[in-house]
This record gives sequence, structure tokens and C-alpha cells, in this order.
Amino acid sequence: MEQLVNAISLGSIYALVALGYTMVYGIIRLINFAHGDILMLGAYIGFALISILKLDFFSALILSMLACAIIGAVIERIAYKPLRKSAKIAALITAIGVSYFIENIMIVQVGAETKVFPDVLGKQSFQLFGVDITLKQVLIFLITISLMVVLTLVIQRTKMGKAMRAVSTDEEAAQLMGINVDNVITFTFLLGSALAGAAGVLVGVYYGAMTPLMGVTPGLKAFIAAVLGGIGSVPGAMLGGYLIGLLETIVNALGFSLYKDAFVYAILVVILIVRPAGLLGKNVKEKV
Repeated sequence: MEQLVNAISLGSIYALVALGYTMVYGIIRLINFAHGDILMLGAYIGFALISILKLDFFSALILSMLACAIIGAVIERIAYKPLRKSAKIAALITAIGVSYFIENIMIVQVGAETKVFPDVLGKQSFQLFGVDITLKQVLIFLITISLMVVLTLVIQRTKMGKAMRAVSTDEEAAQLMGINVDNVITFTFLLGSALAGAAGVLVGVYYGAMTPLMGVTPGLKAFIAAVLGGIGSVPGAMLGGYLIGLLETIVNALGFSLYKDAFVYAILVVILIVRPAGLLGKNVKEKV
């Protein structure tokens, strides 16, 4: 039971990041490898707001999401928009370049050493069905579910959400219908980056530490979660995130913690061989 709680906490974080990957891919068919670094920026912004400005956890979380949303939208406008008509591989390489740029800028600015994230939620815990559950685990789960519900409502019920679905289905037809595709793409980056910012603060709170390279591994695992669920599918990203969290926890519980990353990456290889579209994805043939 304790391992299940751990799996849900970990899976919640992966699911939040995977949503950003899957939304961007669903709209412009780009794997944004800089997405994990937005998570890292979210953690550092949260750290600064809590440590320097002495804000509470929820205020820091919301402001970190806003800051990351703006950063994500700026990155899209500066780095990806000029390549909109270029080959997909150009945007993919640019994404890798943006990732390295952000990481190295942060190393220069804040140093490469690990910093301790403030223990803003304390060590409170309570018993549920005989299992110790910490306040951190409960909040991570509740915040993730709340953000997923908000995201689903935005996509299903708002005008911009409908435009996102239209663009992901057929960009040219959406343009002919009067939809401003540029604004839809920017909004998608904004939304995905806000979720990554939230995940960054939650990672900081959960592990209590952060480094400029902290977004690399969770970013890759979230990408694998998106592929596992079916990249381009929002429900698939959620499902994939929780499945990866569950797998990691099982591997840890069996005493193979040193091999947990290897298991996750092996899953990526198996998925690409057996079911490239993922569990909930659709088979779409395209040139990359």
C-alpha cells in the first residue's frame, strides 16, 4: 500500500510533464526536448519565491506556473516560430539546443551544485488504512488531479480548447475556418509550460533538492510516459505518467533501484517496436 502511494506521487509528477510533451506534439508534431528544463526553471523560481520573498507554498506554486508559462511562450516565439515552415528535424535540433542553452545559463547563474529546496510543507503525516501518508504526497496528488481537471475543461469547453483540437486535427482547414494558428500554438506552449512549472515546484518539495540538470531525467521519463500513453493523446499522457511511476516504484520495491532508469528506457524501446502509437494513440504515418 505504501508503495502504491509512492507510485501515485511519482506518477503525478511524470503525468504533469508528459501533458506538455503530448500537447505540443499533438499541435505541431514537435518533441520539445526543452520541456524538462522548464520544470527545472519552475523549481528554481519556486525556490526563490519561498526563500527570498518568503511566500507561502501555494502562492509560490501559482507564480512559478505563471512565470514558466511566459517563458514557454517566449521560447516558442523566438526559437520555434521562425522554423514553422522548415523541416521537422530543424525544429527538433533547435529544441535540443534550447535545452542545453537553458541548462548552461542556469549553471553559470546559480552554480552546478545541488541546492536544498525549502521544506515548506513540513513532515506532517497521517494514517490511512494503516499506511503512513505524508502531506506532501496528498498535496502532490490533489494538485495534479486539479490541474488535469482544469486542463480537460480548457480543452473541452473553451473556445481556445476547441481551436487547439481543430489545429491538431487539420492545421490548414483550421486556418481556413478563421482560427489564428500562431496564437493557438503559443497558447499550447503557455499551457504546457505552466504544468511543467507546477511539476518543478512539486519535484523540489518531494525530493527536497534541485540542480540545473534536474529536469533532464524527469523530462525524458515524462516523454517516455507520453509515448507509452500515445503521444498526442491527453488521456494517454496521464495514463502513461502513472504507469511509469508505478513501474519505477515496483522496481525500487524489488530491490533493483539502480536499474530503474534502465527499465524505463527499455520500455521506450519495446513500445516503439511493438506499438509505436502507444496505448491510446492513433497510428499516423509521417516523415520526420
